[in-house]
Amino acid sequence: VQLQASGGGLVQPGGSLRLSCAASAFTMVNYHIGWFRQAPGKEREGISCVKRKDGTTAYASSVKGRFTVSRDLVKNTVYLQMDNLKNEDTAVYYCAAKSLCSGSNNGLNEHAYLGQGTQVTVSS
Repeated sequence: VQLQASGGGLVQPGGSLRLSCAASAFTMVNYHIGWFRQAPGKEREGISCVKRKDGTTAYASSVKGRFTVSRDLVKNTVYLQMDNLKNEDTAVYYCAAKSLCSGSNNGLNEHAYLGQGTQVTVSS
């Protein structure tokens, strides 16, 4: 299972960033792909996922309406478009291979494999 998140950086409040998760073809076929984040001093939080078969998506309430997950099956890449960013979105963001993907707490926070993270800092 191979996963690598990229695209983080510094952005002002209200701005946008797009993160990418490069995965192996094996990973894309066999797992749902999810996005997690961990802010300093806080627990890791599952924020979004996309199902492997039909591309159905799910979001945590903290990001719903602002973040959008999508995938490119040709490039074996999953994206997280983050709009209207807030200071509290500052965290290390990770993508993960998952066995579950739904809007429930377990469906968002379960993961089988976690990739390396990318730092997102929202600050003026």
